[in-house]
Amino acid sequence: MAITAQDVNRLRQETGAGMMDCKKALTEANGDFETAKDILRKAGQKIASKRADNVTSEGVVLTQVSADGTTGKVIALACETEPVSKVADFQTLAKAILEAAVTTNATSKEELLASSQADGRSLQDHITDLMGKIGEKLDVVTYETVTADKVVAYNHSNGKLGVLVGLKNTNGTDVTEVGKDVAMQIAAMKPIALDKDGVDAATVAREIEIGKEQARAEGKPEAMLEKIAQGKLNKFYKDSTLLNQEFVKDSSLTIAQLLDKTSKGLTVSEFKRVAIGA
Repeated sequence: MAITAQDVNRLRQETGAGMMDCKKALTEANGDFETAKDILRKAGQKIASKRADNVTSEGVVLTQVSADGTTGKVIALACETEPVSKVADFQTLAKAILEAAVTTNATSKEELLASSQADGRSLQDHITDLMGKIGEKLDVVTYETVTADKVVAYNHSNGKLGVLVGLKNTNGTDVTEVGKDVAMQIAAMKPIALDKDGVDAATVAREIEIGKEQARAEGKPEAMLEKIAQGKLNKFYKDSTLLNQEFVKDSSLTIAQLLDKTSKGLTVSEFKRVAIGA
């Protein structure tokens, strides 16, 4: 049967696929729209399978905090190349993923990707279909939620870095400004944990061993190595755990002291730092 421009445009509106891809799919399906949609989806699945091992080092990170300020969501949608990360369809898909995360309050990435969209397709179907159109691997590499008395978000200007920080013991104080400062601190200084209790045992053991090796290389007595390594470990905690870091805007304060100075007992309950390509 003859495939009209209206048919092609309708399929394009319903799937988001390119005009030529829609025309080809409709021709192959002899004008049947559902079959044409299946053809387009299979094209996306073929791309997904073929490029499954490809590295996705570009993309976009988006955050959103609920109206009451107690829940934050962050998602990272990754692709293979920077030009694709700037394509309107890619950006629209990323926003749809974040919107679905907020709407469904999914507890896992798998649950989020399985959620149904307005057109009946799952979020994963939307991603797969766009892969067929763009020809690159696309992947939701991160989905995180933070819930606290107050959640503050920060997005870096390059669109590839987002932070959520949860504050507790706010005591009715407006902590938005200090929350933003702490979120920017996390973005810049990349803490690996909230405090030393959050550092895993393997990292602690590695840092102690590194400290011993450095001291040994400096010719320090063997009997002193453990003490020296513990000193270096404390320096590691100061540099690498959020509450012990020096505040970048005022080195006379640690983050813990900054928060307590803002409101007695105020502290961070958790944070998420999500970056694409870093």
